Amino acid sequence: MQSNKHHIINSISEFHSSWNLKKPAHPLVSVVKLDDVNTEDGNAVETIVHNFYTVFLKKNFDGKIRYGQQYYDFDNGTMAFYAPKQCIKIEGYTPTKLEGWILAFHPDFLHGYPLAKKIKEYGFFSYATNEALHVSEKEEAIVSGIMQNLQSEIEAIIDGYTQDVVVAHIDLLLNYCNRFYNRQFITRKKVSNDLIAKFEELLIAYLKDDSYNSTALPTVQYFAERLFVSPHYLNDMMKNLTGQTTQHHIHNHLIEKAKVLLTTTNLSVSEIAYQLGFEYPQSFNKLFKNKTSVTPLQFRQSFN
Repeated sequence: MQSNKHHIINSISEFHSSWNLKKPAHPLVSVVKLDDVNTEDGNAVETIVHNFYTVFLKKNFDGKIRYGQQYYDFDNGTMAFYAPKQCIKIEGYTPTKLEGWILAFHPDFLHGYPLAKKIKEYGFFSYATNEALHVSEKEEAIVSGIMQNLQSEIEAIIDGYTQDVVVAHIDLLLNYCNRFYNRQFITRKKVSNDLIAKFEELLIAYLKDDSYNSTALPTVQYFAERLFVSPHYLNDMMKNLTGQTTQHHIHNHLIEKAKVLLTTTNLSVSEIAYQLGFEYPQSFNKLFKNKTSVTPLQFRQSFN
């Protein structure tokens, strides 16, 4: 890579230039085999920002990549996903022979295709790098096969079918990766369950009388930061293992707290709503009725 402490790469052409590669066959999409990359001066770049999507399958990478406050050491067969404008910090990297693939594609390449909207639903493009996807040998073979097909298609003579075929391959790749991540939540269930237990601990402590911050509702972002994971990762893990989103879990605990206040205090419904962090009592009433099928007042009256 070129020597630069903070490197913003706006286009696929600039991306190729930064890796000392020949010009891309297509201006909006490219697949690079890491075996072909010259890494002799690779330790000069500290921070990279790609203004396009990138999907990495990395092997034999001896540095650390930082995302937010977390580090991840990449072992064989790991994948990472970055959306446009995400900041990637590389530290401690020394030149070595890399293996794997990089897929880079500009959002404009997906314009007019369902994937342009669908891609925003893939939480793994917002995961921190310590939440990288660990692929099995079989899964790695699938990913490598799709990458190879993509490279062949992109570097062939471009015709009226090229974009359709390439977008279909990217769609297929992301579908597979979504499946692999769901598999990872299951195979690493103990780690995930420990994380859920810690989340429950934090949520219960947050809502205790002596520590509850009533100035605002508890948020997914708040707990994700304290668990050192991204909100998307926490949400996907919770949904996969419990069937409910993180927000649902927070709401359930809020309602249980509200029930206690409704039955053990003389606070008005509005006062309880404000104490729980709701800006408007109507929002509290709506959530309570949605969860219990009765209003807060009806719930309180049922105990009199």
